[in-house]
Amino acid sequence: MVMRGFRDENLADRRDKAAKAKQAQLEKVRAMARDNAPGRAERGAARAAVSLAREARLALRVAEKQAAAGREAREKAAAEAARIEAETLSASALKKEKADHAAREIALNAERKAARDERYAARKKRRR
Repeated sequence: MVMRGFRDENLADRRDKAAKAKQAQLEKVRAMARDNAPGRAERGAARAAVSLAREARLALRVAEKQAAAGREAREKAAAEAARIEAETLSASALKKEKADHAAREIALNAERKAARDERYAARKKRRR
């Protein structure tokens, strides 16, 4: 029993069939391009407008990032200057405090010595 309609396709037949299908699709695309499909120019213009808007937004974002980086750098420099100023003030305050402490210590030692000398002189006076 042999099946009707069955045809054994070889490689050359399959290749020819694929080439014809490819050529048919290519002709279809060429026909669409020749016909200048309705609305094609409008779609192209819309695409170009969208592209320009996208580029403008990108440029705006880049400018904003650069401005933010500049602000951040200025803030960082100001904070560093404030920190250095605070350290300088703190160091000078610490030096002043140490100098005041040393002066108080000298004055206290002088008072103690004066009191000691006074006691010594009183003792000497009592003995005579």
